Amino acid sequence: MKLPFKLPSKKWIFIGAAAILVIAVAVIAASGKKPDSKRNTVKVEKKDIVQKALAIGSLEPRDEVAVKSKISGVVGRIYVDVGAYVHRGQPLLEVRPDPTPMELVEAKRNVEMVEIELKTLQKEMERGDQLKQKRLISDQEIENLRRRYEEADLRFKIARERLQLIEKGKVRIADTDIETVIKAPISGYVLEKSVNVGDPVVPLTSYQAGTELMKMADMKDILFKGTVDEIDVGKIHEGMPAELQVGALPGKPVKGHVSLISLKARKQENTTVFPIEVVIDDAAGAVLRAGFSANVNIIIAKKDSVLSLPERVVTFRNDSSFVRIPEGEKGSQEVAIETGLSDAIQIEVVSGLENDREVLEKEVKPIT
Repeated sequence: MKLPFKLPSKKWIFIGAAAILVIAVAVIAASGKKPDSKRNTVKVEKKDIVQKALAIGSLEPRDEVAVKSKISGVVGRIYVDVGAYVHRGQPLLEVRPDPTPMELVEAKRNVEMVEIELKTLQKEMERGDQLKQKRLISDQEIENLRRRYEEADLRFKIARERLQLIEKGKVRIADTDIETVIKAPISGYVLEKSVNVGDPVVPLTSYQAGTELMKMADMKDILFKGTVDEIDVGKIHEGMPAELQVGALPGKPVKGHVSLISLKARKQENTTVFPIEVVIDDAAGAVLRAGFSANVNIIIAKKDSVLSLPERVVTFRNDSSFVRIPEGEKGSQEVAIETGLSDAIQIEVVSGLENDREVLEKEVKPIT
């Protein structure tokens, strides 16, 4: 039978087999090659080392005021929006009286009852004057009648003013206008509005907190409020410089100083922390807003251009520090050194090594 193709000769078969064998040997040789025997080292270099304590928190106004009402009712009108700047005494909102039918009836009937009492005492006063002219009543009795009449007159005015305040929402007392318009207690920005038109309002009294209507603050005085770990609190003190990293303003450095360290710790996620405050000294032109999250690096100590090593190559043993330096191609020697300031990454070398000296990296043990 004649094949449709020509079979290769034995010569070419042997050449192909030899080529495959050479390639296989090369692959095996490459796989069995020893790894680079060069050891990893680092050099002693001059660097700046800054030891810091980290505080986590947010930016808040120093004084934040909650606006409340001293009368009950419902919100009738709101004059300002959130974010508006208002001056002290400027109207914020109006609380419209909303008495129950029983309260309104009681107020009207109270006015009528006090008015009847006042008219009765007025008649007694007139009779008392007639009796006094006839010398049938003493001066003390006349004084008592006059006092009772004046007290009843005062109760009548109070009852009438209360009724007017309930019905109309405003009244004038001794040349002073008393109305249900709530005015700004300070000059500043409206940060938050807690009510809408029609919402009920509970008044602020000596026995109840009352409804919070708005929150205001002077945003010119912003500070950082946060917490620092108990490990670092003993290293910091008031007046220390601080660098703020505001999450909403990347790349914009904000500087300040520690103004307050709490005397009492608190528990936070199973850790003990101390509240601190940092005053902003220089915002670098950035617009700071209440509620911005921020981290603060409190500068505990700083040294410029000192001999240093990565702290990972240093072995600490019995209150002493050691490193290994290379000797020959494979040997090494342990050397004691004196260390100083550390930022947890770089550590200062006070003595024991000179500049540019090579130090061995610690050997990485294989995971078994």
